[in-house]
Order: sequence, then structure tokens, then C-alpha cells
Amino acid sequence: MTATGTALRLGLRANIAQFTLLVAVNALVGGLLGTERTVLPLLGEQEFDLSAYTAALTYILAFGATKAAVNFVAGTLSDRFGRKPVLIAGWLFALPVPLMLIWAPSWGWVIAANVLLGVNQGLAWSTTVIMKIDLVGPHRRGLAMGLNEAAGYLAVATTAMATGALATEFGLRPAPFLLGAAYIAVGLGLSLFFVQETRGHARHEATLDGAVDSGHSGSLSTWRIAGLVSWREPALSSASQVGMVNNLNDGLAWGLFPLLFAAAGLSLPQIGVLVALYPAIWGLGQVLTGPLSDHIGRKPLIVSGMLTQAVALGLVATADTFPAWAAATVLLGAGTAMVYPTLLATIGDVAHPSWRARAVGVYRLWRDGGFAAGAVFAGVIADLTSIRGATWAVAALTAASGLLAARRMYETRPGG
Repeated sequence: MTATGTALRLGLRANIAQFTLLVAVNALVGGLLGTERTVLPLLGEQEFDLSAYTAALTYILAFGATKAAVNFVAGTLSDRFGRKPVLIAGWLFALPVPLMLIWAPSWGWVIAANVLLGVNQGLAWSTTVIMKIDLVGPHRRGLAMGLNEAAGYLAVATTAMATGALATEFGLRPAPFLLGAAYIAVGLGLSLFFVQETRGHARHEATLDGAVDSGHSGSLSTWRIAGLVSWREPALSSASQVGMVNNLNDGLAWGLFPLLFAAAGLSLPQIGVLVALYPAIWGLGQVLTGPLSDHIGRKPLIVSGMLTQAVALGLVATADTFPAWAAATVLLGAGTAMVYPTLLATIGDVAHPSWRARAVGVYRLWRDGGFAAGAVFAGVIADLTSIRGATWAVAALTAASGLLAARRMYETRPGG
């Protein structure tokens, strides 16, 4: 029973108001991330004179390592204290970020701001994922994750394009980051005054018939869950390795693609369009791929999505014109859309409601560790060879990840 005496109900229709509100909140979380996508790589090169790629990617390393660790903590905190307090804490950590980026006198300030941004994204994005899974129940997880991730990454895309336009008109600072400050104010207000706690829905689902997963139901320690998600359980650990490689790709695209495009002589508005195309297709595509995974299964989309990304990265490495790069980034976004909500749905399929939030946290630890791994891997190879050489290396790794999932993963869709 809720505080008002109404019985808890699972399902998208039964919880449409809260679900829609959480979609909006996650769009704001994604929008804050999007304020950096176009501007920061160019800021590092033009205002802080960072010539080495490994040095330029330190902010992504800081962001990814922090977000990965906080994802792990977010799941445990959500189980212990509830979802809403963790969401609010995420917004509070974001408050200094735009001001630090606007006033940064050195690259160290940018790195510090991205540590706080990593905390924000780890707490806030993780919690909106968990809350939506709580609300919709077992049968519409793919749709729920598709809508959640679509909102976040469409906001990344539109904000990346908007900040490119703002930077063209007003300069790299402060205008693009003022947009992020507005996102934080609205997101914190909605989370404080309108978002409702959903932990009770997960507890309710755990009492229903059929809420028993593949042999791992009941109370488990956090370290036991970490072992299952990291290496012991084939579907969960496959999702973790695919997620990590997927975000390694994103770290490459975020940190190095704008520099590749700029070196080819593209204008700032053109770079903004290319930077936005990838997350835009990624975001829009998830509206289709999330529910599609509820019908055809998770594994086919995960495997084909990684192989599609590998092909797209190869095209990025060979292209040298705006139309060719646009086609490649559209294909990269489509491949990512196949994978992203489907991996989260897989975690929701296998993990029991009593430890699902912690399983999501461990999965997101590995997935967002890909940002940090990508910053190091792509940066070192780019310094040794070139950005194109790093892109080829990541393409090969992406193909290997998809083939490994094809061999090791089993289908997890309920009734599949």
C-alpha cells in the first residue's frame, strides 16, 4: 500500500504520470552531459593548448572513472535509502559544474568539474533507470529502457547542437555552459517536489508469482551480485562486457571525433551537427529498439548492434568529407540504439527485484568504465599513430565484443 492507501500497481499505463516525469528528468540529466560534447574538446585544444590526445582526454577519464564507481554505489544506496534521495543528491553534486567550466583558469578545473559531473550522472541517471524498471514491471522493460535512454540521448544530441550554435555566436565560454545551469535548476526542482519514491514497487514485484530469476532469487550480498554481473552469470556478464566496449566507443567519439573533423577543415556548426547526429539517432532509435527487444529478444539486437557499430567506426576512419562522416555517425547511432536499452532490459530480466538495483549498479560500473578505458586506449593509440588509427583499433575491439556475446550469451526475454 502507498502512503495514501492505494494499492501499488505495476505497468506503464498504471504509472504513466510518474514514468513521464522521470523521462523528462532523465532528459535534463542527458542535456547536462550534452553541454560538453561539442565544446570541451575544442576548449582543450584552443584555450588550454593541449596537443597530446592522452592529455586532452583526461576529462573523459575523470568523468568515466567517477561515474563508473558511483553507479556501483548508486544501486546499493537506492536499495538502502530509497530512489528519490539518491536522485536529489545527484543534482546537488551538479550545481558547481557549469560555474567551474565557465571560470576554469586551468585544465585541472575542467577535470575536477568532470569528476562532479560523473557523480551527478552516476547517481541521477542510474536512479531514473532503476525507478522506471520499478514502475513498469516485468513485461515492458525494453520499452521502458528505450524511452528512458531515448530521452537522455536525444537531450545530449540537441544540447550538443545548441552549444555548437551558442559557441559560434558567443564563443566557447560562458554561453554554452549557462544552458547546463538551467538544466540543473529545473531537474533539481522536479526531483524535489514532484518525483515520488518507487522502491515500494520493486518490493511489491518481489512478492508476485514468477518474480524468481534463473536460480539466484532471494537475499544476496553485494559482492555476490558483483560476481554474478561481472563474470559468473553468462547473460549478466555478457551485458557488462558489451556495455563497456559500447561506451569505449562513445568515449572515442566524444573526445576525438570533434578534433578529427576540425583537422579536416569542417566549421564549428558542421562539427556540432556531426557530434549531434550520433546521439540523436541513438536516442530516436531506442524508441523502436527497446520495445522491439520485448518481441524478438535481447540477444539478436545486442550482437547485430555491436557488429553495426564496428562497421560504422571503420567508415569514420576512412571518410574525409562531411556527407561521408554524417552517414557513418548515423550508422554508429543506429548500432548503439540496438544495444543500449536492450542491455539494461537484460539486467532487469535476470536480476531478482530484491537485488536488481544493485545489479544495475554493477552493470553500469562496467559499462561506464568504458569511458575511462576508451580515454586511455584511444588516446594512447592516437598519440602513437593517429585518430584514424585509434578508430580502426576500436572498430576491431567492437566486432570482437559482439562475436563474444554471440557465443556466450543466452536469450533472457521473459517467455523468449
